[in-house]
Amino acid sequence: MDRKIHSSKPGTLTGRRAVAWCAAATALLLTGLGASNARSVAAQTSTPIIYVVPIEGMIDLGLAPFLARTIGEAKEAGASAVLLEINTFGGRVDAAVAMRDTLLNSPVRTIAFVNQRAISAGALIALACETLVMTEGGTIGAAAPVVGGAGESKPADEKSVSYVRKEFRATAEVRKRPPEFAEAMVDADVEIAKVIAKGKLLTLTTSEALKHKVADLSAPSVEAALAAAGLPGAEVRHASQTWAETFVRFLTNPIVSSLLMSLGLLGLLVEIRTPGFAVPGTIGLLALGLFFWGHWIVRLAGWEELLLVSIGVLLIALEVFVLPGTTLAGIAGVVAVVAGLGMTLVGAGATVAVIVGALGRVAIALLLAMAGTFALLRVLPSLPFGRRLVLATGMQADLGYVSTPDSDRRWLERTGTSLSPLRPAGIAEIDGTRVDVVSDGGFIEAGAAIKVTRVDGNRIVVRRASTHKEEDTHE
Repeated sequence: MDRKIHSSKPGTLTGRRAVAWCAAATALLLTGLGASNARSVAAQTSTPIIYVVPIEGMIDLGLAPFLARTIGEAKEAGASAVLLEINTFGGRVDAAVAMRDTLLNSPVRTIAFVNQRAISAGALIALACETLVMTEGGTIGAAAPVVGGAGESKPADEKSVSYVRKEFRATAEVRKRPPEFAEAMVDADVEIAKVIAKGKLLTLTTSEALKHKVADLSAPSVEAALAAAGLPGAEVRHASQTWAETFVRFLTNPIVSSLLMSLGLLGLLVEIRTPGFAVPGTIGLLALGLFFWGHWIVRLAGWEELLLVSIGVLLIALEVFVLPGTTLAGIAGVVAVVAGLGMTLVGAGATVAVIVGALGRVAIALLLAMAGTFALLRVLPSLPFGRRLVLATGMQADLGYVSTPDSDRRWLERTGTSLSPLRPAGIAEIDGTRVDVVSDGGFIEAGAAIKVTRVDGNRIVVRRASTHKEEDTHE
């Protein structure tokens, strides 16, 4: 009798295989989790990365985008903190306010290391950092806003002082520092018992700042400051400006930007007076382009300012070529240009003093451009380069150039009166006849005595005639 042997538990072999596969998968999973935990622990115990940003010299608007870019890079690199090494006597209030906002909103821990001083705008930047470390013998404070430059500065108006004082107080409150000390750095009217009397501006040494909880720590170097802040042995990465950021800081320097404004306006005015869109216009547009590009990068200039300046230039051209003598278009154009350029020189948080100073710079640049235009147009024909641009050879009719009717030659040496402003073309009355004339260079107002100096081609060229009164004066 044949006997078939069957397993008493059908599928047992298949079940064992399933159990084996499950065990293997569980082992792999546990191994993966262990490796992940190991990597996590290794990441937590790895060397921290610190970005060091130098804040030295004058605080200008070019530093704000540099700081923002560095903080962004630090976040992407997983850095533990950004340390600002500060040694400055201050600078622009609007630049400091922009940097203060960036620091308060930073996703990365910020540390200020005052080495050796954080004066004026530098004090606001230092107070905006989460941790404030000062070197031995350091100072912080003296942040009253002023008007003018070195040697000629004077206190700003009360409105400006009030605004800056509250910016300091708000910053100190966010960082849990004594707000009255921050205010006393800005306003001499703030009095703190046994610390600063009324009428004095507060500046603290390192020991005083530590005593009154304005500063958190003291250290002699960047490495020591990091160790004191709980980041010993960190990998330090020194941030540096790109060539573009350095170039932008150069372009937005007050002296350089003023020169660019003057040169740009000078080129456009010369081009308007001597149309042809050649060298002067190209240089003028290039200078204004550099001016606007630099201020665009630091977020001062926008489409509104560019549009306002363009409208102003068009109105000035309209006054010269289309509506001479009305003055309304010219005045509106000048106002638009001054307003547009002035708006590019001030940023968020600018005080009244900064705004007035910016408008003053634009007005001076415009006056210099107008004076330069007048002087250049007077001397251009005598310069070697100018002689190549101006046709100086006379083509008189008696030499065979008879493109003009012989009747026009009768006006030579005659005198008359300008009926319209000559800019340089216009209308004059000579011997009771209205004649189209051109001045030989300068502007001649309506009603002035004129004299025909030459007849070139189809142009009757005149100049202002000397009156008997002027002759007597010269005598």
